[in-house]
Amino acid sequence: MKPHLKIDIVSDVVCPWCYIGKRRLEKAVEQLKDDYTFELRYLPFQLSPDTPAEGENTKERLVAKFGSEDRYNQIIQQVSGVAAAEGLRFDLENQTVSPNTHTLHRLIGYAQQQGKQLEMVETFFKAYFEERVDLTQTETVVQLAAGIGLDAEKVREVLVSNVGAEQLDKQLYQNRLMGVSGVPYYIINDKYAVSGAQPTELFLEALPEIALKAPIQAPVVAGEACDIETGVC
Repeated sequence: MKPHLKIDIVSDVVCPWCYIGKRRLEKAVEQLKDDYTFELRYLPFQLSPDTPAEGENTKERLVAKFGSEDRYNQIIQQVSGVAAAEGLRFDLENQTVSPNTHTLHRLIGYAQQQGKQLEMVETFFKAYFEERVDLTQTETVVQLAAGIGLDAEKVREVLVSNVGAEQLDKQLYQNRLMGVSGVPYYIINDKYAVSGAQPTELFLEALPEIALKAPIQAPVVAGEACDIETGVC
């Protein structure tokens, strides 16, 4: 029997490093899949929980977050360049609406129940960062979910109700209790933490070691992330 690796990924839909980290981890999984079995699960995090339901202007929000337009331009160019190296075509400078991701996380939770969580997460990342989709629009989100095989009417019911809200809020609280202040944040086999969008090479080195070890005491490995406390992204 192959060694098993369970990887919980704490992530937010509007976190660029989470999308970059997703690609890097996927490349490692692809290279290791013949020798290990993988169980990937996404856990929710909100970088901007106070965003209004109608969303905010993306550039205005990020300029305020980073302190200046020059700093905004610098970070956007840097992150887009890193993303391009992973095969992602970011178009963040033309994304006009930054959504409150609470409802999107509820839908990701529903998609998990339907066995479609990974597809939903990927669809939201691509829509937001590469296709400039306004994720505050209910019917737009319904169409995205239907595109991965979810029932459109049931998705619409989730979006216009509070289905899953209590469970989501518990998960958000639990992730904060764990000390997660920045994402992406990886919890491997419930015992080893990796923070930030680590290079694929780190995962290729670390995952086989973790798969073969009993519970260990190890420091958190830190990398590039979006941090709610410092505002760094």
